[in-house]
Amino acid sequence: MLDPSSSEEESDEIVEEESGKEVLGSAASSTRLSPSRTSEGSGGGAGLGSGGGAGAGAGVGAGGGGGSGAGSGGGAGGLQPSSRVGGGRPSSPSPSVVSEKEKEELERLQKEEEERKKKLQLYVFVMRCIAYPFNAKQPTDMARRQQKISKQQLQTVKDRFQAFLNGETQIVADEAFMNAVQSYYEVFLKSDRVARMVQSGGCSANDSREVFKKHIEKRVRSLPEIDGLSKETVLSSWMAKFDAIYRGEEDARKQQARMAASAASELILSKEQLYEMFQNILGIKKFEHQLLYNACQLDNPDEQAAQIRRELDGRLQMADQIARERKFPKFVSKEMENMYIEELKSSVNLLMANLESMPVSKGGEFKLQKLKRSHNASIIDMGEESENQLSKSDVVLSFSLEVVIMEVQGLKSLAPNRIVYCTMEVEGGEKLQTDQAEASKPTWGTQGDFSTTHALPAVKVKLFTESTGVLALEDKELGRVILHPTPNSPKQSEWHKMAVSKNCPDQDLKIKLAVRMDKPQNMKHSGYLWAIGKNVWKRWKKRFFVLVQVSQYTFAMCSYREKKAEPQELLQLDGYTVDYTDPQPGLEGGRAFFNAVKEGDTVIFASDDEQDRILWVQAMYRATGQSHKPVPPTQVQKLNAKGGNVPQLDAPISQFYADRAQKHGMDEFISSNPCNFDHASLFEMVQRLTLDHRLNDSYSCLGWFSPGQVFVLDEYCARNGVRGCHRHLCYLRDLLERAENGAMIDPTLLHYSFAFCASHVHGNRPDGIGTVTVEEKERFEEIKERLRVLLENQITHFRYCFPFGRPEGALKATLSLLERVLMKDIVTPVPQEEVKTVIRKCLEQAALVNYSRLSEYAKIEENVGRLITPAKKLEDTIRLAELVIEVLQQNEEHHAEAFAWWSDLMVEHAETFLSLFAVDMDAALEVQPPDTWDSFPLFQLLNDFLRTDYNLHNGKFHKHLQDLFAPLVVRYVDLMESSIAQSIHRGFERESWEPVNNGSGTSEDLFWKLDALQTFIRDLHWPEEEFGKHLEQRLKLMASDMIESCVKRTRIAFEVKLQKTSRSTDFRVPQSICTMFNVMVDAKAQSTKLCSMEMGQEHQYHSKIDELIEETVKEMITLLVAKFVTILEGVLAKLSRYDEGTLFSSFLSFTVKAASKYVDVPKPGMDVADAYVTFVRHSQDVLRDKVNEEMYIERLFDQWYNSSMNVICSWLTDRMDLQLHIYQLKTLIRMVKKTYRDFRLQGVLDSTLNSKTYETIRNRLSVEEATASVSEGGGLQGISMKDSDEEDEEDD
Repeated sequence: MLDPSSSEEESDEIVEEESGKEVLGSAASSTRLSPSRTSEGSGGGAGLGSGGGAGAGAGVGAGGGGGSGAGSGGGAGGLQPSSRVGGGRPSSPSPSVVSEKEKEELERLQKEEEERKKKLQLYVFVMRCIAYPFNAKQPTDMARRQQKISKQQLQTVKDRFQAFLNGETQIVADEAFMNAVQSYYEVFLKSDRVARMVQSGGCSANDSREVFKKHIEKRVRSLPEIDGLSKETVLSSWMAKFDAIYRGEEDARKQQARMAASAASELILSKEQLYEMFQNILGIKKFEHQLLYNACQLDNPDEQAAQIRRELDGRLQMADQIARERKFPKFVSKEMENMYIEELKSSVNLLMANLESMPVSKGGEFKLQKLKRSHNASIIDMGEESENQLSKSDVVLSFSLEVVIMEVQGLKSLAPNRIVYCTMEVEGGEKLQTDQAEASKPTWGTQGDFSTTHALPAVKVKLFTESTGVLALEDKELGRVILHPTPNSPKQSEWHKMAVSKNCPDQDLKIKLAVRMDKPQNMKHSGYLWAIGKNVWKRWKKRFFVLVQVSQYTFAMCSYREKKAEPQELLQLDGYTVDYTDPQPGLEGGRAFFNAVKEGDTVIFASDDEQDRILWVQAMYRATGQSHKPVPPTQVQKLNAKGGNVPQLDAPISQFYADRAQKHGMDEFISSNPCNFDHASLFEMVQRLTLDHRLNDSYSCLGWFSPGQVFVLDEYCARNGVRGCHRHLCYLRDLLERAENGAMIDPTLLHYSFAFCASHVHGNRPDGIGTVTVEEKERFEEIKERLRVLLENQITHFRYCFPFGRPEGALKATLSLLERVLMKDIVTPVPQEEVKTVIRKCLEQAALVNYSRLSEYAKIEENVGRLITPAKKLEDTIRLAELVIEVLQQNEEHHAEAFAWWSDLMVEHAETFLSLFAVDMDAALEVQPPDTWDSFPLFQLLNDFLRTDYNLHNGKFHKHLQDLFAPLVVRYVDLMESSIAQSIHRGFERESWEPVNNGSGTSEDLFWKLDALQTFIRDLHWPEEEFGKHLEQRLKLMASDMIESCVKRTRIAFEVKLQKTSRSTDFRVPQSICTMFNVMVDAKAQSTKLCSMEMGQEHQYHSKIDELIEETVKEMITLLVAKFVTILEGVLAKLSRYDEGTLFSSFLSFTVKAASKYVDVPKPGMDVADAYVTFVRHSQDVLRDKVNEEMYIERLFDQWYNSSMNVICSWLTDRMDLQLHIYQLKTLIRMVKKTYRDFRLQGVLDSTLNSKTYETIRNRLSVEEATASVSEGGGLQGISMKDSDEEDEEDD
């Protein structure tokens, strides 16, 4: 803002420099007529703001700007733009000489100049709204807007997250958090949809944080519980780490300070901040603002209130003019014309009531009871003197005075040590006293504060000295001074001569005082004037006048006498017009004259100097609310002189600024009459420019204005009568333009404006039916159609317009708004089926859009027309299927809530989306070679997703998928069955029976294949229960058949193997025999898993194969035991040769006896016994070590033992009548005892060991032993059936 003392030359230089850049100078402005003079004679236009273009000086009116307002008179009677600027540019010598390019350049410059002037005029109106608002205030309940992310910031954030993932930061994180960040980085930050949202200006840092929070909540919830660590703690820890990554190396305190500073600009703005904002919005230069600010006196609330009163009066006159001339805008109904006039007047009356409710002064105590009762009365009613005549008691002034006593001079007669002091009082008030001082130094500096209702108070100051006499009752007065200050009196301290008594020795006493009398807010001007009138002040006399504002619309000119609180006389200024006048003959006194004129009355005033007159006229001009602006004679003379640059010395500072503004071509904007402008078009322009400014600031505003912008626009509309419907229609159009061009606009904001316009156009406004113009209705229908198209497009592209469900709630609000737009009127709800049809159509198109973009992203389209292998095509299809699932999951996660009311349509959308994928999937599967199974992962991927989705499970696509893969599964199972059968056949033919894991190579291969096949089919999770059960039964039956075949083949191989082995005690149990047993063991274990059905009642396959295995194992044990028995029988056959009575027996006995006399003959038969015992022990050890099933071993050993004992018992029974040969006895005793002991060591139970057969054998052998010991005389050589330690040691 310019300082009043700044030189005019500096500003002139700035203007010259700025205007040098413009081709059009301001020369034409100096010759323009004053708009305030020409507007009354224009009469060229009618309607809202129509007269603005008709005046010669109103350069931004409907006619002057070349526009067409409602019912506008065009530009009739006004200077056209070309004529205005023609003087500032040399005309071309001939039209033929001027090239087309120069013409275009001239036209462009001309348009730019007109635009600049329009913006300057608009800025004047905006400045006045900011300077003195009386309708609107800055809202405090608006949602706080978040800082938006720019492209550069998004790239920075990406780099920070990449650095974290690369381990380049100091942030410590576990694997789970790393995976979450990796997923967030890949899915969100690198998404082209996020980049598009950033470009649209709708992405804030809060959006990215909320998406991450939602992203990790599911992950954290799925983590296992950890004692002492809650999920909430993990979530908060992860979010803190996320913030650290997002912020990077930036200092957190700096960021908070910056955020706080930016948030402050979103809150309440000061007037200076609002001025600066709209300078940027309208492109106003700083020096232009300073000139306009000072010339418009924006810092003077009285001038601004007066300006408002003049504007409102002009709007009422315009309403009357429209009613008289019948030049109405075109309404949808003829009956609305009268209603329109009522609307105009009631809106003005409302503004008057608002203005009336504005406090005249801060903390003023005055009130006007009569006006308070008629608070909402119109200005016409208020003009009736009978109802609103002021009385003297209505005018109340309250003054505060400060009296400061500094010092006294001239005290010569008093002794230096005498005490002096002063008292001060205001007539009719309390008395105050200063401190005591010595006569040698009478200084105080004491201040006394008083309040009074007197306009001309009397201030008494007395000087006293203390009396020294004993009988003195009071102190002695040395002198006094009486002052009559006014608010215009000097504020600094001055010397005053004191009145003293005649007998006082000090006659030249002086006192230094400062008296400051503050002007109350409701006192607009005061001073001494000469005055004479018809009804008041009937005698030409000098009086003290005060211009008092009783209320916003009531002013009074009051004259006061000294020491009086009420005015002596007063003149209510309603309806008066003030102007300068020439000196009146016959009136002596006063130098500068002016008058106040009303029908039937004239009051003449005169002041003693010119400056005082200008100040009085300005103050009264503000008070009367007149349209005519008085021009001081000095200014008229200067205008007539064409170029007097020196302002008059007696002109006030406001006149200095006005002259300066006129010099720079600003006077036409300042003095133009706001009523003569088409404010509808002007507001449209300022709202559009404000929206551009808002969308380009650092906030993710989504089209919402800031509180300061809302405040200024609200105030502009109310003050200048901009129709609410027009305002919102323009706003809707501007928002739609931005949205159609890719900007992110909040659908809730569109909904608010649309609902307002709809209720207005359909006549269903909350405040009653209002007038509706044809233009409003047509524009509304046009915008409604555009809005419908936009909303349908946004719903169609919901994944791209609202990526990841951002902005929060926007998609839901869009659907709600679409439902509102589809309504035929404001009260009849649209049928749900109709809305459903529209949304269904949008979602069908959305499926196509989403799939097209997805396949393009997956590069499927690039392969069209190129020769690619079936394997590559299948790989691409699987990759595409993964992306399809990801899209459907994101739709469910981020958009399902918005479509909750239309969930069935979202299911249809998903099915349509999948049907498009099915085309590519079918094409890829068709080219696959027959009997290849690489496509099963595709089925598993899709089926695992679909079977867990409640809506898509067994849906159209899911059934198509099953139909497509069911033949493949059946074919696969058939081929696998054939393959496994062949492998069994070939395997057993070449089987070596070497041990492999739990069985042989063939059995292991068989069981692995069966298990793999069943696992594969089970992992398919076939969704159709019947077919799935069929597959399971088929595989169980197959497994049963295959295991049965395996068991039988093993049984045959076992028998063949045994037949080929030795029958003597040299026999050793081969590894293959054990392996065959193990195959049986494994078959039994595998059959439990491979052949049993999960349902409790279905056990036939398992029980059947189980019985077969048990039977086969029994047979194998029997065969093996038979083998062992055969070997035992061979041993016993050898012993049979020693039977009593045979030749070989007698010969052998004689030979041994004879030889034993000469040499040590070995014990006969012990080699046979030892060989058998060794065979038994080895066989037991091998079987125990190699066979995996303990139960089978126990059964085998039991059967073997019993069979062995039975054979020996039978052999002995056959020789019941014969006495055993000594060698037979020794061998049998050794074999039986060792067999018994070995089987006992192998765990055969005592009940089995001590069978009757064994007891029979034991008894027989014991008897034989006793007999032999008697007959042979110790020929047994220590071998006995009795247990002994020596024998144990011998065995060991």
